[in-house]
Amino acid sequence: MRLVVQSKATGFVLIPSMDDGGQFEWTNDLKRIGAGVVRDFEHAAQLVEDHTDFEHVPQIVDLDRLGTSEDYK
Repeated sequence: MRLVVQSKATGFVLIPSMDDGGQFEWTNDLKRIGAGVVRDFEHAAQLVEDHTDFEHVPQIVDLDRLGTSEDYK
């Protein structure tokens, strides 16, 4: 399972900041999104709780579902 936290409001993905250890930031840079991939749902849910605001309308996206019969429709 490869999960990312994505903002429904902006389409950006939550990743660890390269400049500020322990902090997170939103990015739409596809080259950097891999840094935000986590392997379990509980960890992804904790990222949502700790690092997102309601205005982002966060969602957890399973990258392994994309392009399959189980794809998000």
